[in-house]
Amino acid sequence: MKATVLVRPKAGILDPQGNAVLTGLGHLGFNGVRTAHVGRLVELELDETDPAKARALIAAMCDQLIANPLIESYEIELEGDA
Repeated sequence: MKATVLVRPKAGILDPQGNAVLTGLGHLGFNGVRTAHVGRLVELELDETDPAKARALIAAMCDQLIANPLIESYEIELEGDA
């Protein structure tokens, strides 16, 4: 099963990369942008075929390694999710 995990800074956490993107966009004339946040995308391919088990397994991976739960949130998307 293929999965995508999107990791982003939680609300209220400093995001220097997001601020750099926002400033850069303003310098390029894109003045209608209010906020910009930079995260990362992690793609996984698992042997697990049960979606519920795969989601639980990936959540455990995120909590233990992929994301820092104190300052980051994550979203899990499984291939075929609506």
